[in-house]
Amino acid sequence: MRRSEPRGHWILLSLGGLVLAVLLLMDGFAGGTVGEAPRADPGHAGPVPSRVTEGGPVVNLSGGVPKSRRMPAKTIALTFDDGPDPEWTPRILDVLRRHDARATFFTVGSHVAREPALTRRILREGHEIGSHTYTHADLAAAPRWRARLEMDLTQRALAGAAGVHTRLMRMPYSSRPDGLTAPEWRAAERAGGDGYIVVLTDRDTEDWSRPGTETIVQRALAAGARGEGAVVMLHDSGGDRSETVAAVGRILDRLQPQGYRFTTLAQALDMPTAEVAVPARERAVGWTLVTAQRAASGLTGAMGAVFGVAGLLCVLRLVALLVFAHVHMRRVRRPARRGRRANRPPPPGGPPPGGLPPDPFPPVSVIVPAYNEEAGIAATVTTLLNTDYPGTVEVIVVDDGSSDGTAAIVESMRLPGLQLLRKPNGGKPSALNAGMAAARSEILVLVDGDTVFQRDTLRHLIAPFADPEVGAVSGNTKVANRGGLLGRWQHIEYVIGFNLDRRMFDLLRCMPTVPGAIGAFRRSVLAEVGGVPGDTLAEDTDLTMAICRTGRRVVYEEKALAWTEAPSSLRQLWRQRYRWCYGTMQAMWKHRGSVVERGGSGRFGRRCLPYLTVFQVLLPLFAPAIDLFAVFGLIFLDPLVPVVSWTLFVAAQAAAGAYALWLDGESVRPLWALPLQQFVYRQLMYLVVVQSLVTALLGARLRWHTIRRTGTFADLGSREQSPGPVGYT
Repeated sequence: MRRSEPRGHWILLSLGGLVLAVLLLMDGFAGGTVGEAPRADPGHAGPVPSRVTEGGPVVNLSGGVPKSRRMPAKTIALTFDDGPDPEWTPRILDVLRRHDARATFFTVGSHVAREPALTRRILREGHEIGSHTYTHADLAAAPRWRARLEMDLTQRALAGAAGVHTRLMRMPYSSRPDGLTAPEWRAAERAGGDGYIVVLTDRDTEDWSRPGTETIVQRALAAGARGEGAVVMLHDSGGDRSETVAAVGRILDRLQPQGYRFTTLAQALDMPTAEVAVPARERAVGWTLVTAQRAASGLTGAMGAVFGVAGLLCVLRLVALLVFAHVHMRRVRRPARRGRRANRPPPPGGPPPGGLPPDPFPPVSVIVPAYNEEAGIAATVTTLLNTDYPGTVEVIVVDDGSSDGTAAIVESMRLPGLQLLRKPNGGKPSALNAGMAAARSEILVLVDGDTVFQRDTLRHLIAPFADPEVGAVSGNTKVANRGGLLGRWQHIEYVIGFNLDRRMFDLLRCMPTVPGAIGAFRRSVLAEVGGVPGDTLAEDTDLTMAICRTGRRVVYEEKALAWTEAPSSLRQLWRQRYRWCYGTMQAMWKHRGSVVERGGSGRFGRRCLPYLTVFQVLLPLFAPAIDLFAVFGLIFLDPLVPVVSWTLFVAAQAAAGAYALWLDGESVRPLWALPLQQFVYRQLMYLVVVQSLVTALLGARLRWHTIRRTGTFADLGSREQSPGPVGYT
């Protein structure tokens, strides 16, 4: 990273990623709540004291000697587990309020954190709150540290939501005293040692299984002689609780006329109130937990929505690219039409008024800006001059203050049509403008110093200028050094991403970039836009956008092939793409006014800039978070959804890639590297966008990054041939 860039970029990105990961983990932990369900292995009966198994459902374990109590006659403690729930708890509270009844709610701490207002309503209306752990964990199977964490977090959630702690607790999956297993008893002993009163039940309605309203009522009223009291277990969360809501109303309607009292456990047993007010410090700690949990829950919901929207947008984009590519292929591959366009005969009666028809092979000036390109400049020049183009070709190499042997190599070649122009280092735009000033032709071809042409490239590249509306032509850039895994990934990206996009942009007449590796321009159009701009780091994108705003056509010629040397290391790739991305954002911002303009400029702005904003800025910006959410889904949610989504996405990309490779006459064999690309290369490109945006928002200036050449085309410098499939960057 350059010193001119803020060194805090990575710190900011790392902190942001850490916060996101912590929030997702927090919600994943809290989302472990599943409610009541039968356990596969409930444990084994063991040495549970008889005074507990034969005693009442309220067990006090303080002092080391268990004491159990039963409810007084005609006193019912309705207890509700797993809440509070935003849908069902309010309905149950409404039923209780209509009957002037009180109840005890054994709340799950994560639900308390998500529904603090509902927790306060429970207390405000005279009900009682107990702990049911933070995530509905099975305390009989949990290690001691997890059990302690579950209970402590629940107390903090209650402190943050309502300013209280509770003395009551009920273990998830527990039921009647005579059903306690040895592991459950050990968990109850630990809770009693921490000062909790353990509450079991007399009558387990098993309403969580939705047996029907009447069955729930019968189970609540069953057992024992007429007039006995009971602790009744019900649930106000964990699924559809409509049967429970109806059953509560029926229970109250049947027993209240018979003189039954419905109250809290503490009131029924003349115990101190279950809730204990906490000091301000505990409330502050609890508020922090509640706020973080709610933020985590909201983040997960938002990420789920973003995941769905991003998936839909990617699918729509892929479909659109394939449709446009197919239409583009059908249009440009009509030999008769192309032949008529390129070699249109003069009309009957002689040339049209005003002069002769356009020259199908006008003189061409090829400008090659070069800064320390000694590794490949000879190959570039050789292939440019070794062309089958029938017209006159001059090649102007502009040595932009190179410190290596670039200029000496060019000077020693002494080829006809080759001109060397030396200048002090001023950057690629200044080198291009200097070459344009020295050029003699109307058609100018701008080529990077690491690029080689095929013999027919110039002929195909110049052909579209037969249409006077065409102001610039983009060629088809190929990756030459595609041997390694990184090379294959870039090759796939160039063919699937860059070239499919250009086919669509060609049809929509909103081409954003004529690549620096191969592009042709009318001199008059370049003069109209003021030459190659130097105020952005993506001068090719900036220039192309300026031309599009003039209303001139910028077209894509798939047969004009140029082979370029791609970065051979992740570090070099990062530096190249960082500059590209940052420069593209600069150009987009510079030409933002085209969105509201009319004519060709407005067409370009309204079609191209929103597309680039969504697919080259926003989606890559959120992509790391989306990937993190997919991992979250694998761990905490239904893993089938992210696995199937990812598989379908890769399959669709592979199908599109196969079609794109076929369009370009390439082998589909490199597609085996596509799945691996999703795990390394794609994340790297996304982080490039994130860092570029941070750089832009912080107002930092990014300097030009030069790429070290490896000399992929060095052996072509002495050959009289063009390459087959095999500075400035």
